[in-house]
Amino acid sequence: MKPIKVALAGAGAFGIKHLDGIKNIDGVEVVSLISRDLEKTKEVAAKYGIGHVTTNLEDSLALKEVDAVILCTPTQMHAEQTMACLKAGKHVQVEIPLCDVLKDGQAVAAQAKTSGLVAMVGHTRRFNPSHQYVHNKIKAGEFNIQQMDVQTYFFRRTNMNALGQARSWTDHLLWHHAAHTVDLFAYQAGSPIVKANAVQGPIHPTLGIAMDMSIQLKAANGAICTLSLSFNNDGPLGTFFRYIGDSATYIARYDDLVNGKEEKIDVSKVDVSMNGIELQDREFFAAIREGREPNSSVASVLPCYQVLHDLEQQLNAA
Repeated sequence: MKPIKVALAGAGAFGIKHLDGIKNIDGVEVVSLISRDLEKTKEVAAKYGIGHVTTNLEDSLALKEVDAVILCTPTQMHAEQTMACLKAGKHVQVEIPLCDVLKDGQAVAAQAKTSGLVAMVGHTRRFNPSHQYVHNKIKAGEFNIQQMDVQTYFFRRTNMNALGQARSWTDHLLWHHAAHTVDLFAYQAGSPIVKANAVQGPIHPTLGIAMDMSIQLKAANGAICTLSLSFNNDGPLGTFFRYIGDSATYIARYDDLVNGKEEKIDVSKVDVSMNGIELQDREFFAAIREGREPNSSVASVLPCYQVLHDLEQQLNAA
């Protein structure tokens, strides 16, 4: 099996998660690492045995041996960099969100469609074993969602990443964190979102973003979703999903799953790993080898970004 040779852009908190996941996947080799701080990038490359280091994506795209690129770069760069990878003839997986302007996401989708390459977005919730367990119940006809109640809570009043390091960009509740749930709700309900409402709290004086937000969604099949998001919450941190269905209630906390009585459900055998990022990467590489569209392809997640756009228009008009 010829190894798939990968360039990874963005050696921050999430880039490291991908590098750790890829170590467990046979037939894949990271050969190039791109990030803005050359010395820190060299340190990460040395730790993971990556031979080529640069601060410029174009340098990596020029390498003939590179088959695919994983982008873990700032949100505002995602669409443009994804297009550059496709134009260079490289398969590409871009971390969430695909874009923060709808027309940019639509341009990526059009480019991906004509390229014949695998173009995927890191909607990790589709791959977490806890959510896969629920999805398998739905596919088997054993469970149908009536309501999802989701809380996405962080304590982030300064511009820091998950490792406590200063960010060069500003995170966003709507275009980044809400994207996970908006996509997951439609995916799990198996029905497109037909109604969406949002309200937000005050805009932060220095970050320039809303620190609190509430979103309501309704799918065509009648299922509803309520999503609360905050950067002001001082613990517990993370995203917590309550699935209320016709036959059961499930509560997912990342890779842990319990029923409505807080009884633990074993999801260790749902897939080959308990690591959602690794499973996401496995799907990306499998789609490349098999010449097929991946789960969470650009085309399949684009409706999520249409909903985010509509919500943004609604918030701007308020």
